[in-house]
Amino acid sequence: MFTGIIEEVGRIARIEQCGENRRITIMAERAPGALKTGDSVSVSGVCLTALHIKPGSFCADLAPETWARTSFSRIREGASVNLELPMKADGRFGGHIVQGHVDGVGKLIALDRIADSENWWLRVELPREVEKYTVYKGSICIEGISLTVAQSEDALCTVALIPHTLEMTNLGSLQPGDPVNLEADLIAKYVEKMMKRDSAQSSLTIEELVRKGF
Repeated sequence: MFTGIIEEVGRIARIEQCGENRRITIMAERAPGALKTGDSVSVSGVCLTALHIKPGSFCADLAPETWARTSFSRIREGASVNLELPMKADGRFGGHIVQGHVDGVGKLIALDRIADSENWWLRVELPREVEKYTVYKGSICIEGISLTVAQSEDALCTVALIPHTLEMTNLGSLQPGDPVNLEADLIAKYVEKMMKRDSAQSSLTIEELVRKGF
């Protein structure tokens, strides 16, 4: 489990085809020293398995499904990626519950400086499977970053970025039109499931009552 608090920005050093999978090599200063082979690591919001760990680098394999259904489809050698290690059992919860399971890929619409401010507006177009869980002041994970929804109108989501977030993540390296990994709030998904279940049970109870003549 992750929290969406980025610990380091790494760089894609190499992309290789290994059978049906693609293997990426990521250069990073701190993360490799904390990883062991088989450990989980969040790479721009995608939970991957660390392999071939060396001082200053580690590898991860991407299945065709992962490549096709995440923003890795735009990845090129030299690209910046957000890195986060799993939360420790005695760690502090700084963001929100993030699994590293991408729910959909959005499109970066704009990154604009807020008038008379040092902060920025980040606007992302959401696919339906993420938009339905997105609410004003709720949490959303974009490229592995825990962010708060400032505006939500139809498929357009806007979040405010402070300079620190822009400096310490890969967002500043992205361009309008780039795909971005999105993970919806896990709690919202559980609430939806419980509501559907309760609704189905209620409907069944009503039907039974009608058949019994009540």
